[in-house]
Amino acid sequence: MQKILCLYLRLETSRHQPPKTTYCFGNLPVSRHNQGKDQPSPYIPAPRTNISANGNFPRKRHRAANGVASIYLSEDNYSHELAKMIIQHEYPLHMVEHSGFIDFARALQPQFNITSVTAVQEQVMGIYFREKHKLLDLLSGISGRLNLTVDLWTSNQSLAYVLITGHFIDNDWKLQRRILNFITVQFPDSDTAFSHAIADCLTDWSAEDNCYARILRSLAQDAIGSMRETIEKVRQSVKYVKTSDAHEERFTKLKQQLQVPSTKNLMIDNLTNWSTTYQMLMAASELKEVFSCLDTSDPDYKLSPQMEEWEQVETLCAYLKIFYEAASILTSPVYPTTNLFFHEAWKIHLELMHGANSQDFFVSCLTKPLMEKFTKYWDDCNLVLAVAVVMDPRFKMKLVEFSFSRIYGEDAETWINIVDEGLHELYLEYLVQSLPAPTFIEGENDSLVKTEPQEDDLLPNGDGFSDFDIYISDIMSAQHMKSELDQYLEEPLLPRVQDFDVLGWWKMNRSKYPTLSKLASDVLSIPLSTISAESVFDMREKKMDSYRSSLRPSILQALICSKDWLQHESSEVPLGISTEISAAAAVKTEF
Repeated sequence: MQKILCLYLRLETSRHQPPKTTYCFGNLPVSRHNQGKDQPSPYIPAPRTNISANGNFPRKRHRAANGVASIYLSEDNYSHELAKMIIQHEYPLHMVEHSGFIDFARALQPQFNITSVTAVQEQVMGIYFREKHKLLDLLSGISGRLNLTVDLWTSNQSLAYVLITGHFIDNDWKLQRRILNFITVQFPDSDTAFSHAIADCLTDWSAEDNCYARILRSLAQDAIGSMRETIEKVRQSVKYVKTSDAHEERFTKLKQQLQVPSTKNLMIDNLTNWSTTYQMLMAASELKEVFSCLDTSDPDYKLSPQMEEWEQVETLCAYLKIFYEAASILTSPVYPTTNLFFHEAWKIHLELMHGANSQDFFVSCLTKPLMEKFTKYWDDCNLVLAVAVVMDPRFKMKLVEFSFSRIYGEDAETWINIVDEGLHELYLEYLVQSLPAPTFIEGENDSLVKTEPQEDDLLPNGDGFSDFDIYISDIMSAQHMKSELDQYLEEPLLPRVQDFDVLGWWKMNRSKYPTLSKLASDVLSIPLSTISAESVFDMREKKMDSYRSSLRPSILQALICSKDWLQHESSEVPLGISTEISAAAAVKTEF
């Protein structure tokens, strides 16, 4: 069976032991404690002399002159909010030493002591440890598995950074995503860069790698690159119109005279964002007649593509549209569940397959390289995608059967059976995990094999087959009992609605399908993309700026992770003693 959950992490807890994590690479589980031996524990406070009897830091009391009522100031709160602001908006730490900031802060509160960079670092680490503790509590309470993605960032220096993100279903059946670690890698091109980073810096997470957004970006880049010269003609034509008021006015008049029905506006693309190139080409191709007339009416305009080139642009746009719509599901404010990716992936596979077999020479040349690249992705991920869509009660196995019949033709039944067998095998793994552990009661008269059969055992009914009859009866009864999976698959499909909440459905039906719902929770939370929503169409690799590259790894990780965690903060937690003291200790310790 192709591995569906090839890399996952399962959290386990025990009443008598600290929380543990179980790695699973293929079929080899390894347990480790959450906290590394050398990592400082941020949750046990050390003694401190200036703590008041009630366990809080003493607040400074300032009296105002001239009869003004006295007020209480808390520099700890000010410093805490300042650190949060720096984290959330990615301000440089040394901004607290800028003269402009110092003047501004003193204008707001003259009695506030301006903090130092070191003090800000302590506050940042305090926030980081507090939010990490909250995240550990959250993860230890989930019943399913934690799926991981790994992304690589570069910098102007020789360093690189590994970003690890966890995806999971919480106890309210909401899909959650959290950054877990941001690790410095000194030799990113080495074969062991990822494994060393994870082994050295993460004692409770591992990773899975296969990015949906990256394959779409790669397909779009290759398609656009194959028509570089023609696209440049279109780009220069659009620039000719958009960079001159007189040219744009002449173009608009021609459009009105020709009664071109297009409502799209011309736009110049951003070379680092492939979706803007697609939108530029779409708008320009709908106005190709206007550009052709502009070529004859404006002697200065000599850039118009030929009609054959416009037809090729339209063909290119048809495929870019498929990639664009497939990538757009990642831009939703709510991260999509895994079942949604199957719809887009199988359509891409089908369209590229048809294009590669086309009798049109241009279409064939355009799509064959794309088909070869996407086939590698499809071969790696189609089983995961198919199992996920089966967990959608609107489709189950029916969409797999339909789509595979169009993709694989006569061989469809073989591929459908692979999905069905793989799903049942995976379900059995979950079923075994849900069974109670066997118990053995030892007694002086008990034995596994009776060496001397008793008389009653030999001929209870006179023929010696009574136990055999019971055995056969049990087998027949078991055969008539349907598993949760088979029962689910045989029930009618739900009506297709646009905004169907698949996780909400499983939440409501988890009592009916206690084992299958756990499988659905894990499968539907498998992350298929490592790229954030704002970078889906970005053709640049993530790059760390020079300032952040100069920070210590512990501070950099605290800034990156805390910014993500603070977005999920439900309520403000007062500053705690352990946060303050452990942060100060952690700043002095590289980990």
